[in-house]
Amino acid sequence: MSQIELYEIDRIFEIGDSCVHALKSITLTIDAGEYLAVMGPSGSGKSTLLNILGLLDRPNHGRYRLEGHEVGALPPDQQARVRSERIGFVFQSFHLVPRLSAADNVALPMMLAGIPAGERRRRVADALAGVGLESRADHRPQQLSGGQRQRVAIARATIMRPAVLLADEPTGNLDRTTGTEVTELLEDLNRAGTTLIVVTHDPAMGERAHRCLQMEDGALRADRRR
Repeated sequence: MSQIELYEIDRIFEIGDSCVHALKSITLTIDAGEYLAVMGPSGSGKSTLLNILGLLDRPNHGRYRLEGHEVGALPPDQQARVRSERIGFVFQSFHLVPRLSAADNVALPMMLAGIPAGERRRRVADALAGVGLESRADHRPQQLSGGQRQRVAIARATIMRPAVLLADEPTGNLDRTTGTEVTELLEDLNRAGTTLIVVTHDPAMGERAHRCLQMEDGALRADRRR
């Protein structure tokens, strides 16, 4: 059974008197453990697709099934629970809370989920060690380099042990060397069984993925496997 199933997904935005068809009849299946890159020019629908997959946005038409369950039409509170338990997010701009330490940023999803403090501390320590930042646990984001901030963001994204990790231009704000290190960290998570879906403009990153979707004008133009 496929982990992700999209069927005839449309997303239309109304801007003034006009309509922008951001996604057009997207039908797609993704198996558990896949490593998938989504590529295409700006405005092609890549980030809109990622937002639909992450339950951050709703399609106007079509169906979205995750792990055999219809999730696209769930009420907002149920979608929030699915997001919390099954989906992790990594963004280009990190989205860390400036006033919180690295450890507290990583712990935030568990606090929102009501996980007890003792378990939070254990899992945060393991997560920061996993990204090589155990010595930076008490540092705030402004005290960390871009690569370190992205590592904290990855630790936070995976602290709830999601089945699917969505990354939107995760190396876009990093130099080439640091970007490669972050990419390798994401690939380690994929090798451990996490489904990895990456939106990227970087051809080098696209070449590393096992499968590459090419989007254009809101439509899926190519689906290549390596």
